[in-house]
Formats: sequence, C-alpha cells, structure tokens
Amino acid sequence: MSRATRTSTIRRHLVEGGLVDLGLDVYEQKAGGPDQHAADGFSLRQGFDAAGTLVVIVGAYGPNWLRTLAEVTGRLESPHVRCTALGDVPELADHEVMTRWATSAELQARKTAEAQRQAPLVAQLRRQEAEKATETARQELEAAGQSGLF
Repeated sequence: MSRATRTSTIRRHLVEGGLVDLGLDVYEQKAGGPDQHAADGFSLRQGFDAAGTLVVIVGAYGPNWLRTLAEVTGRLESPHVRCTALGDVPELADHEVMTRWATSAELQARKTAEAQRQAPLVAQLRRQEAEKATETARQELEAAGQSGLF
C-alpha cells in the first residue's frame, strides 16, 4: 500500500513546473468537456485507488488539453517529483490521470529505461573525449619534439 498523496503537494509541483491551476471545483471538473474552458490548465481533486489509498486526480482543461495532459504526466513522473500518473483507470475521463507516489520498483525501472535510452549518446561522448585526449597528447608530444630543434 502506497502512502497518501495530497492535492497541495501535487499542485505545488505542477505550478512550479509552469502549469496553470484553474481551481475548478469537483462539479465543474465533472460537468462538460475539457475543451470548454478558455485557458489551458489543470485542476485537482482527491480520490481513492482500488486499495483504498488517498490519491489525487488531475484533469487537463482548455483548448489544448491533450498537450497539457502530457505536460502534467511528464512533470509528475520526473525524477525529482517521484509520482506515478495512471491514465488507464476505468473511472477516469480521457483528460484525467490518477496520481500517487511511485514505488521503489517503478523508480528503478524508470532509471534503467533512461540509462538505456541515453546509452548511445554516452558512448558517443566518451568516444569523442577519448579522441580529443589522444589528439591533445599527440600535439603535446609533437610540440615537445620540435621545441628542441629551435
């Protein structure tokens, strides 16, 4: 069972990430569609998951709610926030995600996946650094050999 997630904490993380809190109440969140709002932003409400743990349901609203939802998910699943955003929960609408604190296994899986994605870039950088070090050493040896001639 994961620990309870509070709306104030999730709101702070999202606002610090540059997203706009629309401050909609529960009725406004459930009434109408997400694209009926003039401004892009998010709104929060409390809920419970299947295990009975207190979670936060984040909804994306505005003309470009799909982009806002992607930003919300990306921000919440970033390494320093350490949340999990689940969008495939049956009782949620398309523009909502259920947010809870990530488990240790989920965080380790994210680290492994990130390392695998970055492996080609890291290998290329190391290869370039080695080539640069080799070139620098060659130039130093060449300069040392020529300085005795003059």
